[in-house]
Amino acid sequence: MAIEGFDYKGFAQNLAQQALELIPPEFNENQRNYVANTLLNFSTVAGEALYNDNQLNFNVDQAVMITQIIAEWSFHKSVDLIKSGIPQQYWDPIMQKIAFTIFEIAKNAFHQGLPQDQCLQLIEHHVKKTYLDCISELKEKNLIDEGLMEQAASQSNIDAMVQQQAEISQEQQVQNTQVQQSVPQKPVSQNVNNSSNVTVPDMNLDGLKIGSEPKILKLATLAMLFQKLQQDRVQTYLNKFNPDDSGIIIKFMGMPNLDTKVDAGAAIKCLHEIESQLPKNTERTINKISVLEKLQNISQFMTKTKIEQTLRLERQRVKRFVFTAMEGEYYNLPPYVGNVIAQHLEDSV
Repeated sequence: MAIEGFDYKGFAQNLAQQALELIPPEFNENQRNYVANTLLNFSTVAGEALYNDNQLNFNVDQAVMITQIIAEWSFHKSVDLIKSGIPQQYWDPIMQKIAFTIFEIAKNAFHQGLPQDQCLQLIEHHVKKTYLDCISELKEKNLIDEGLMEQAASQSNIDAMVQQQAEISQEQQVQNTQVQQSVPQKPVSQNVNNSSNVTVPDMNLDGLKIGSEPKILKLATLAMLFQKLQQDRVQTYLNKFNPDDSGIIIKFMGMPNLDTKVDAGAAIKCLHEIESQLPKNTERTINKISVLEKLQNISQFMTKTKIEQTLRLERQRVKRFVFTAMEGEYYNLPPYVGNVIAQHLEDSV
């Protein structure tokens, strides 16, 4: 039985149209079309499959969520692929594997009734692992060299976007502190709440435009982005913001139906502004030694039974890599793949 009220074609078209505003400005026409068409194709195919599914019986909200997750990851990973420098003939096979992985993991997770944050955590883990597995496979087949593999593995559009905004928030906090120190302080009114807790005034976000309260809109937009990420990662990002800004973001994240209270066009412009401020290249230093150290550190907090349980659905090669590393030897996996596996275990501690 079809899902009543689920217009998957219209929904996919709307997502693709919004994505056009977020594509990095330095992309040429071919690259822009690739990002938009990839998102449109995968979200349409996924939406149609969910719409016609007669076994899992998803409701419209679940179908929309799964389709949107596929669209968002299709956007971010296609941007990462283009920035990676990997030749275009390899883009489609990689994106197809990623989309298939998201679809299967999301279907199973939602069907089992897992909490949303766990669903998103599983999907994120498998997206990263699939992406890095595909890149490693290209290297193993001598289709790309090790330098290009490492450059591709270092790409993370979503992480770079949040990191850039956190740095801006910190800079603004320093500037505000300097201004406050240079201006004579007025006596504090007795009616002001002097609690050490961050207090955020109630705000009406309906119809908020980018030109009126740009900072508030930016924080609300980040809150919507954070709602899609696993809780541990969100807390890591929040720790990088100044306390006032992180308090506002938390308040926004707790608002029901936040996405309906922020003007969609303004939010898209806001994300586009954040995207335009990102550095063109993101470098990470991950090597075999750092991965070994991370895994050996994890072994101090997790028993072998707990590790085996966490890895029960992983391939034998992944299990062998983990237990070999904990014995002080590095099994034959690229460091960036090993780091994703170690991060997955670290999140489970």
